[in-house]
Amino acid sequence: MVGGPVGPTDREPELLTHHTHNGTTYNGTGSGAGWPNEDEQRFAEPGYGDPTDYADEDFDEPGTGEGDTPPLTPAQRKKRRWQRIRRTLYAMVGLFFVLPALAFTIAYFLVDVPTPEQVAAQQNKVVTYFYGDGTEMGKDVPPGGNRILLKSEDIPDVVKKAVYATEDNTFETNPGFDITGLMRAVWNQVTDGVGGGSTISQQYIKVSTGDDDYTITRKALELVKAFKMNNEQDKRDIITAYLNTIYFGRGAYGVETAARAYYGKSAKELDFSEAALLAGLIQQPGRSENREVAEKRWNTALDRMVANGWLSKAERDSAQFPEMIPLEQSRPETLTGPAAFVKQRVMEELERRGYPEERIQSGGYKVYTTIDKKAQELAEKAVNDVMKGEPDELREALVAVDPKTGGVLAYYGGPNVPKVDETDWADAQRNPGSSFKPFDLVALLQRNKGLGEVYDGSSPRKFGDTVVRNSENQQCPRCTVAEAMERSINTVFYDMVLNDVGVQGVVDAAKAAGIPEEVDGKPTMANPDGNISIGGGTIHVTPANMASAYATFAANGVYREQHFVTKVEESDGTLVFETPVEERPAFNASDPEKNKQIAGNVTKALEPVLPHSRLDCADGRDCAGKTGTHQYDPGKGKVSDDNAQAWMVGYTPSVSTSVWVGTGYNKPIKTASGKRIYGSGLPGEIWKKFMDAYLQGKPKEKFPDVKLIGKPVQKQQSTRQTRTRTADTSTTSSTEPTTSSEPSDKPDPSDRTSTPRRPPGWPTRTQEPPDSGIGLLPRPTGEQ
Repeated sequence: MVGGPVGPTDREPELLTHHTHNGTTYNGTGSGAGWPNEDEQRFAEPGYGDPTDYADEDFDEPGTGEGDTPPLTPAQRKKRRWQRIRRTLYAMVGLFFVLPALAFTIAYFLVDVPTPEQVAAQQNKVVTYFYGDGTEMGKDVPPGGNRILLKSEDIPDVVKKAVYATEDNTFETNPGFDITGLMRAVWNQVTDGVGGGSTISQQYIKVSTGDDDYTITRKALELVKAFKMNNEQDKRDIITAYLNTIYFGRGAYGVETAARAYYGKSAKELDFSEAALLAGLIQQPGRSENREVAEKRWNTALDRMVANGWLSKAERDSAQFPEMIPLEQSRPETLTGPAAFVKQRVMEELERRGYPEERIQSGGYKVYTTIDKKAQELAEKAVNDVMKGEPDELREALVAVDPKTGGVLAYYGGPNVPKVDETDWADAQRNPGSSFKPFDLVALLQRNKGLGEVYDGSSPRKFGDTVVRNSENQQCPRCTVAEAMERSINTVFYDMVLNDVGVQGVVDAAKAAGIPEEVDGKPTMANPDGNISIGGGTIHVTPANMASAYATFAANGVYREQHFVTKVEESDGTLVFETPVEERPAFNASDPEKNKQIAGNVTKALEPVLPHSRLDCADGRDCAGKTGTHQYDPGKGKVSDDNAQAWMVGYTPSVSTSVWVGTGYNKPIKTASGKRIYGSGLPGEIWKKFMDAYLQGKPKEKFPDVKLIGKPVQKQQSTRQTRTRTADTSTTSSTEPTTSSEPSDKPDPSDRTSTPRRPPGWPTRTQEPPDSGIGLLPRPTGEQ
């Protein structure tokens, strides 16, 4: 090559196997003889810097022909690690401290805190409720049309202390926010939780902005405004602003409006008990008319006042729940009577979906419900007609649900008479008795056994230490499940659950159909045992629960969530919220046909029950259902033949209806003539009257034909019993097996004492019908 031999300072174009790097040539076999030390040569070159800067590069050791970075010494590796740690810490400080502090400072000077007058101007709007067909159900006009904003000296200290106790017991010392609560809010946001322990200042900001979304951004702005408010205003002014604007329920914003809405008096006149109730309701204003919830919140407020030294133990012990004025007297215009219960359930539902009552009220929204106007009117008429002349102490409930949507068509929880009975019995938990037996059957069908299975239906039978009896001591020694359901043979279902499907199997089946785990915080099936088979023990459900669960059978095994609201709109018609129809296969998620077959088999088992109890549907419609009763428990180990609860739950393909009759306490239920009440009695009459009237003129829908699961049903020879009553005496006689055909001479619905001609073995209305009957020794329950 021209120019003489090539040395370290001479360069030539690089070849694939000949690489020159910054003046040092590698030929793929190692360094050239007599070259400078590679480490010294490379890192002495300008621009290379510290060798640890190359620790992240994937170079091989020198001399291999693949790279030119020497291995790092332990000291160099340690130095590099600390560099990474420092840089990470700098980034974290900037991200979590410097930037938030900068944002906080900027926001502090940009945000404004609305005044109580500005907030009040946005509140007190009219809410309008509509039936499912779009016609108006009623308006909810707030009582505070002429809002009075109190001064600090006009609000008693006992009111302030009660609110501190329930909402922010560090109010007088905190800077407007609570670090613990803030961290909890961040954690809930990260883990998809809700809430976070807002201070009174933060709550005021939330109310003033109308923004209650569970986001970190909203919480951060809320914190800035709360801090600014505490820097610029005195604590007494802050609590005054809060109490002038916060929502207390009953459409009442501000403590003065609330005092008048609940007690008909000024806030200046409130005592500690009345103040405690108002303070307690701040967290659940939409539940103000639920006596149980209201008492719980009242007790919480009082206990916290004692814990903080703001109320003496003696005062706490002497406290009486304050008497509230009737709801309709508290407002110029609102929904009253049975409609008030509908509104209450609507508000509970919207609150669960993120739209609390105060948001609905302040927005002046239009709320469209699922309630069918005709169905609601017919439900109230059916109850009033049937119960006319019956004892005043009896209580009733009726709930009808559309199986195709899950929407509630009619909801009657009682007359809702102020100071007489203001309990929503449609939402009250009671033992369902034999009306729970279809869930036993679901559990059996899920195990590929069905109506043809045979059990010992003798009475009495002993299961461990428990003795179970059938109604009238009916005997069915070799009883198919089909016959046991028709005749409500308790010993069969107890045997089935205890020794075949298991208690948990029934729990799972009931939950799948739509029975919730709890209602208002109270479990529906807590610590269940064998008594679940006959709807007793710790099994407590509501009429609304049962209507929805049976609607799943009517919908061929498709569960659709019960709901009262179709949509919510702003006053100008802008859509705010629309309820999605949530559905799922209830009994077999992986096989739709099997799911439909299970529901269809339950329907087949329940169809004969109705004619057996003289509850056929008009016009020959397909319908199915189950009656149920629960015995009165006199206590002290005694056993009674009287009943305390009576049910009728049944359905067609287009409507599922549940009816309950009982009392508000443990007492025998009897008719005006002194006769015991059973499911086929008053509840059955109410159910039939409503169903026949509601379905009149509607298409006659049919239940789908499905194959039976398991063994075929064989006709069983059994001995049935009936009573012949003469005055106050009765005798027992045996009859041959009979079929459950419809009596040729049905009773006149207006004459409850009439006795139609019936097949042999059928009890009359004044006798004990097939739906009832159990005796347990020892007696944990009284199920029928």
